[in-house]
Amino acid sequence: MARVEQGGPAAGALVAPGRLPLLGHALPLWREPIAFLTSLRNHGEVVRIDIGTWPVHVLTTPEHVHSVLVRQAQRFGRGRIFDRLRPVFGNGIVTTDGDFHRTQRRMIQPAFHRNHITGYAEAMCRQAEAMSSSWTAGHEVSIVTETRRYAMSSVAEMVFSGELSRPAVAEVHRSLPVVLEGMLLRAVMPKSLDRLPIPLNRRFDTAAERLRGIIDEVIGQYRGRDAEGRHDLLSMLLSSTDPETGRTMDPEQVRDEVIAIMLAGTETSATTLAWMFHEIGRHPEVAERLHAEVDAVVGTRPVRPSDLGGLTYTHHVFQEALRLHSPLLFTRRALVPITLGGVSVPAGAELAYSPYALHRDPSLFRDPEVFDPDRWRRDEGERPRAHRYIPFGAGQHKCIGDSFAVAEILAAVASVATRWHLEPAPGVAVREVPAGIPQPSELPMIPVARR
Repeated sequence: MARVEQGGPAAGALVAPGRLPLLGHALPLWREPIAFLTSLRNHGEVVRIDIGTWPVHVLTTPEHVHSVLVRQAQRFGRGRIFDRLRPVFGNGIVTTDGDFHRTQRRMIQPAFHRNHITGYAEAMCRQAEAMSSSWTAGHEVSIVTETRRYAMSSVAEMVFSGELSRPAVAEVHRSLPVVLEGMLLRAVMPKSLDRLPIPLNRRFDTAAERLRGIIDEVIGQYRGRDAEGRHDLLSMLLSSTDPETGRTMDPEQVRDEVIAIMLAGTETSATTLAWMFHEIGRHPEVAERLHAEVDAVVGTRPVRPSDLGGLTYTHHVFQEALRLHSPLLFTRRALVPITLGGVSVPAGAELAYSPYALHRDPSLFRDPEVFDPDRWRRDEGERPRAHRYIPFGAGQHKCIGDSFAVAEILAAVASVATRWHLEPAPGVAVREVPAGIPQPSELPMIPVARR
């Protein structure tokens, strides 16, 4: 480990080993980002890495992350990764800060009220039933493809409604996967490379443009006579008013919020759901207990929204899958000089934290590599450190749709469990592929009828 000289950009910060001239730590971050980020806890509580010539201070303890996200949140802005995603997200709540972000959150929050979540859950249950009923016993299915299609359909039905929106839903299925696959690379690579006419950039830019264009078209139609009587999320956003200022959103802002909700609601849910099926499939004892709970709560009929609250063990399986397969990296930017863990960080410096690395830290979780849903039982006896579990973030930027995601995932797992036991396809080694949330390299599974 090396120490930055006093008077440098972050006096006192430890520099992770392996830094190269000009490249910094770009090579290990590019080649093995998961292993590299999880290794940083061995080098300090605040560790400096260089991505090229861009210094980033990585926080490796939940206390420092909580300080940045909650206790001293007003001293930090979104950070470089969110700036780099602005061409896709626009000025949605995913990328904005300060008073504007607070206003937008106030206006959007009612759409995620418990009463609306119940309505959305009805659509989720329908989509989950359609997914599970489309499978054939003994015929291999791609779980990654299925969960992404399910998540996109559920989010699209929440956002849009009726015949008017069919072209938008079709474009979501076409363009959203391309945008999701390119987001992490676009977020960390130098901005100067954005305009290079390479296939990655062309696919990403074209898909983002198509997505924004089709949503603009639907918004234009919603603002006319076709909007009458609609109760979907897009209609709520178009009619929402800030209770403090009376301000409404213009069409461009509504579009940005819709894209943010669709991207966030698809990637996290689809990937977590895929990993859940993977973990259930390779842990027979977990599958047996989950199926027993679903049988007791749901039986053989289709899942209803009222069933979801009774799926306690299934929820523990969800929490454990999300702990093991969490978002890889988030950033914040210091707006004023601050000190964290005895390390001086100047105004303008970038900070980062990895929920993935925190959730696999042996000082925070017993046997962190072991899939153990029982660790989430209230009577389990483990006395955890505070703020250790943050899959949806914390503080003023905590994911606004976390309850939606939980309902979406539980509805799918329960619907599948009423019909099928999913067995891993033989001879397939499932690997984690770096992305915003690490993705399964491939995940073929075989549905086996339970009844």
